[in-house]
Amino acid sequence: MSAEERWIGEAFTADDVWQHRISKSLFECQTPFQQLSIVESGIYGKALVLDGHWQTCTGDEFLYHEPLVHTPMALHGHARRVLIAGGADGGAAREVLKWKAVEQIVMVDIDVAAVDACRTWLPEVHQGSLSNPRVQIEIADAYDFIQSQRGWDIIIVDLTDPIESGPAYKLFTREFFSFCRDALTADGYFINQAGALSPPLIAPFARTAKTIASVFDSTKTVHTHVPTYGSPWGLVLATDAVIPFPPRVGVIDQILAEQTNGALRMFDEQTLNSLLQPPKYVRERIDAETVVYTLDNPPQLARN
Repeated sequence: MSAEERWIGEAFTADDVWQHRISKSLFECQTPFQQLSIVESGIYGKALVLDGHWQTCTGDEFLYHEPLVHTPMALHGHARRVLIAGGADGGAAREVLKWKAVEQIVMVDIDVAAVDACRTWLPEVHQGSLSNPRVQIEIADAYDFIQSQRGWDIIIVDLTDPIESGPAYKLFTREFFSFCRDALTADGYFINQAGALSPPLIAPFARTAKTIASVFDSTKTVHTHVPTYGSPWGLVLATDAVIPFPPRVGVIDQILAEQTNGALRMFDEQTLNSLLQPPKYVRERIDAETVVYTLDNPPQLARN
């Protein structure tokens, strides 16, 4: 091992550690909210690491950002106003900008230092989206910001993992998801990054999914696999409209061909049909879950 080479290990359980080799540290700082690192990770390229947890990596981030954005956008079909909660790396904004009809994108992130670091060090991810005139960046707490919002076609929640500890606990409560529902149009779509789907780690995802289902009329699990995350990954899609599944043959591909610039690497109609069909154990785990997160019954804060 060279003098600069090191490893980042994420302890998933008491018995499992997922490790990434870091060949070079590019930037590090302690923001008011988190420890931030941008590193070279060898075969997967550059990566954003927050509080020791892998967030995004240039080698496979499209496997996360494309399902996160294009699932609700394609099913909605005519979105013009899109609100992104979180998304400091600019990847979600980049994908939304591929839709020709979108007129306004507001990205709300609490940590200006994270946005600035990603703007400087991760151009491969944002590809200019953080400076695009259609993108308005608001430095604010998404919980407070969304309460006053109305008329959004799509809300994309690209926040921290729903770990049952930490200061972002409010963003996984029924109250927050209710604010998001109120901020949407009648046929609007909501999607939430909701965490790992591997069997030992699925509880926070199942509880987040159950909480979202207690607010919206229709929900579906979107599952994808991002190799650097070390687990199958889950998103929760929600709306008060009817989620068309499976979509009529050819409809999604036609929407993508007509309404986007076509620069998609993994997402199309066939992929969407797969993304919306999670394994049996995931469906059963959500059905069996009884916990709904609220401000009075939140994900538990860490105790010293």
